[in-house]
Amino acid sequence: MKRYLDPKNDYVFKCVFGKHPDLLLSFLNALMPFEPDRRIESLEYIPNEMVPENPAKKHSVVDVRCKDNYGRHFIVEMQMDWSDAFPSRMLFNASKAYVQQLKRKEYYDELQPVYALGILNENYDRKTEEFYHRYQFVNRKHPDDVIKGMEVILIELPKFRIESWVDRKMSVLWLRFLREVREGVEISADLLENEIIRQALDICEESAFTDEELAIYDKYWDDIRTQKTLLREREAKGRAEGKEEGREEGREESLTNVVRNSKLNGLSLEQIQAITGLAEDRILEILRS
Repeated sequence: MKRYLDPKNDYVFKCVFGKHPDLLLSFLNALMPFEPDRRIESLEYIPNEMVPENPAKKHSVVDVRCKDNYGRHFIVEMQMDWSDAFPSRMLFNASKAYVQQLKRKEYYDELQPVYALGILNENYDRKTEEFYHRYQFVNRKHPDDVIKGMEVILIELPKFRIESWVDRKMSVLWLRFLREVREGVEISADLLENEIIRQALDICEESAFTDEELAIYDKYWDDIRTQKTLLREREAKGRAEGKEEGREEGREESLTNVVRNSKLNGLSLEQIQAITGLAEDRILEILRS
């Protein structure tokens, strides 16, 4: 059985979509919210500092950036772990791509739309079962009134269900490609039967990678594991600090009640000090509050 590398891996994702415009064209046409008469017919990559050479630079760059025959710009990212900063980073990169279009002596009305597509391997919106999220600048009172120029599309892979897009064959196949293909898993026949998906699978075949490339592939997973471990440790520390803070607040509240009740029962300042162990200034502060 052939072995395939996981296309969600940053390095493999870029090998598939960052070097083969025909595959990227199919991918974008399948997943972008375009009308049939505005489908992408051709595209070109835009090589600059936003495209990574090393997966370790993931925090500051995007996976793929290109523009199509209409002049529209696209930023595509594969994100393994959700963070609250991810939407801001997507918006920052989209804004940067939008601004970079403007050169000297050009006009604002010449700016072309920028679309940022983020594929997420974790769920972030727990309030809905919807997996496809389209964000635009809209009038809150009149949602059909849209300021065109920038959109962010986020797709939650774990939520994806085939029946949701049963009438969109290539959309389903591409999302299944990202979700199902990984080491040691047998590929479904319907994925192998599609010519475009089969081309992407050939790129993911383990035997197509050099030892150096496989080392980059493995390092990416090591980095992911390290990030998850650090995140868990920070969360555990936060919970522990929260509990300690809660205990301290409870102790403070209890002492406050003791001081006030003791005063109501006619105890002297010296007696309250003996009971609570608090300094005189602190007792007087509590009684004045």
